[in-house]
Amino acid sequence: MATEPIKHVLDGYKVLDFTQVLAGPTVTRLLAEMGAEIIKVELMPGGDFSHGFPFVKDGRSGYYVQQNRGKKSLCIDVKNPAGLAIIKDLVPKMDVVVQNYAPGAIERMGLGYDVLKAINPRIIMCSLSAFGQTGPLSADPGYDYIAQCYSAVTYMIGEPDGPPFFPMLGLGDVSTGAHAMGAIACALLYRERTGQGQHLDIALVDCYFHCHEMNVQVYSLSGGKIKPKRSGAHHPQICPAGLFHGKETYLFIIAFLDHQWAKLCEVMGRPELINDPRINTSPKRLEHLDVVVDAIQGWLASTESDDVALQKLRDARIPVAPVLSIEQAVNHQHLRARHTVRKIHDRVLGDYDAPGFPLKFSAFPGELPLVAPFLGENNAEVLGKYLGYSADRVKQLEAEGILGKEPVRNER
Repeated sequence: MATEPIKHVLDGYKVLDFTQVLAGPTVTRLLAEMGAEIIKVELMPGGDFSHGFPFVKDGRSGYYVQQNRGKKSLCIDVKNPAGLAIIKDLVPKMDVVVQNYAPGAIERMGLGYDVLKAINPRIIMCSLSAFGQTGPLSADPGYDYIAQCYSAVTYMIGEPDGPPFFPMLGLGDVSTGAHAMGAIACALLYRERTGQGQHLDIALVDCYFHCHEMNVQVYSLSGGKIKPKRSGAHHPQICPAGLFHGKETYLFIIAFLDHQWAKLCEVMGRPELINDPRINTSPKRLEHLDVVVDAIQGWLASTESDDVALQKLRDARIPVAPVLSIEQAVNHQHLRARHTVRKIHDRVLGDYDAPGFPLKFSAFPGELPLVAPFLGENNAEVLGKYLGYSADRVKQLEAEGILGKEPVRNER
């Protein structure tokens, strides 16, 4: 008997998705890209409030579409006992439950891990939050930038004598979502070996703090003598490694290893700097940062253009990059070639650019044709497939306000 080919690595796994905005939806978006079936539970009346996030065109949010492609929307009132019963009936059919409400909220709904485990001992529940499910701050509300401040990441960004800055993108939310996806994959592997499910507690503050590659150990091992702080355009521990002003834009140049520094000096036409006793090692170059910066800035000012400087550095195998704008990155040939930037399609918005799927699999080189749902679009499909509900019964539940649904539009 012939079997259908596997769509992707997680084809056949089923996920009940109680997430909204970014960190949680990132988890289930990655799982959807790998073929898992995602049932997005959107709470009555309006569902995930990112439906209103910019850019909104013809009443449709590009943000919502980007984060929720490949998911099926079940819009339901879980405060109604009948709605809660429907969710509980779905749990035995699922492999994973993901939620990113504030700690305690899912328990107040009547859907905490103890409840789910009693219904389905194999269930894997993944809870995402700013501070985790335990600890003194666990009950506090929080977003990406809040966890970023507590993890000493914001403190490390900016000029030495100026205010701290924060990056204008969802580093913490997306990183936490990726960490959670990895934890879920490992928990599924563990379940295959033991038959046991478990509860995963993934916090933004933990994932952010995990990114400190030097700061914590330097502070600790120095007995507190070294107190890492923001250093502006140049790295505080290695040199040269920082931003330099070119003729048209900024360039990030890294040449802290001695052989890289020697090559850079040759490219700049300054071979005498290679053995200059002030700057012939990375620690010495840090002590005389002004000498290093002046030499590199002087060379950049003398070059014909930034493109010429970039090519000379690349030819010498010196790590270098221009600081691209969003417009430049979206149109960069390398990012396009790898589908780091790709076109996605929506039934209302049409085609537009969005970040691509960052994981590459040799056995599944293509991309799945994912579509973002409308609110409650898949009520009948989900309840019919998993619970055997008739179309009339679903319509009755919608009429009673237990299920919600918006009109499905097919404009483009």
